[in-house]
Amino acid sequence: MTTGRPDASSGRRRVSMADVAAVAGVSSQTVSRVVNDSPRVDPATRARVEAAMDDLGYRIHHAARALRTGRTDTIGLIVSNLTAVGNSRMLQAIADAASDRGFALAVVVASGRDSVAAGFARLHDQGVDGAVILNEATALARGLDVPPGLAVVVVDSPPDDRLALARRYLTVQTDHARGAAAATAHLLSAGHATVHHLAGPAGSFAARERERGWRDALTGAGRPVPAVVRGQWTAASGHEVVRALPDDATALFAANDQMALGALRALAEAGRRVPEDVAVVGFDDVADAADYRPPLTTVRQDFDALGEVAVAAVIDLIEGGPGIPVLLTPTLIVRDSA
Repeated sequence: MTTGRPDASSGRRRVSMADVAAVAGVSSQTVSRVVNDSPRVDPATRARVEAAMDDLGYRIHHAARALRTGRTDTIGLIVSNLTAVGNSRMLQAIADAASDRGFALAVVVASGRDSVAAGFARLHDQGVDGAVILNEATALARGLDVPPGLAVVVVDSPPDDRLALARRYLTVQTDHARGAAAATAHLLSAGHATVHHLAGPAGSFAARERERGWRDALTGAGRPVPAVVRGQWTAASGHEVVRALPDDATALFAANDQMALGALRALAEAGRRVPEDVAVVGFDDVADAADYRPPLTTVRQDFDALGEVAVAAVIDLIEGGPGIPVLLTPTLIVRDSA
């Protein structure tokens, strides 16, 4: 028995807007408005049309819509590397948020200034509507020409007019300094005379802000500020450099959880118990932080929220909105390491 509906899976013919309109009981013009996300469709009608599209297996012809609207509904992402846990978490968060908003994602991994310039050119050739520049890649992008008409949002970078060519750039970031200050204050409240800091790379904006928050918390409390030891965001670097801590150190704030993991191992190898001999706090609250030994006290950075905000911001710019800078507040998560 046949239903009289086109069979998208059989390959006989492509399901058309007229087919969707007939099933939904609306005009083809209404279907077109739903496809093009027009606000001139009431929610109940939109839901009926979308249900008919799902039922029939209707697929939007993106190339044709791009010709009509001048948009591809694609966002570019420029990132310097994907080995850092924070960057990989942000990639997933941005990909999920873009998909939820009906946008595709084009990713460019750029390891140097020239590759960022080439990435801009590649994104422009692909006709992306906007781009998100992530973390360390923002420093590489400074001073480069942004392709005309490209909406740009940067994640975790201080405002910089050299990036703001065409005035279509805004900043979305976590309040790293505030989170670091909360971690430091927590350790001081436990009775430690001061807090040592395992910092991130000197060229990282997030690392600099976390170091600033740690330093401000100590000076504000009238406590001595120890010399910084610096890692490279990895557990291996944390394991290596934490050996430089003085024997009388009793509290350590690590600029990310991966370095904190390496520090926990180095302290265990030195026969120093956590938290009895040295209390340790990290930053990020990675998925495994609660399973460290001991479970890690850390500052939770909400990567999902950051990705959603970055995508919403770039879409706002794409659609002609003003774009409003966003600063998200992280949360201290207290576990057994401090």
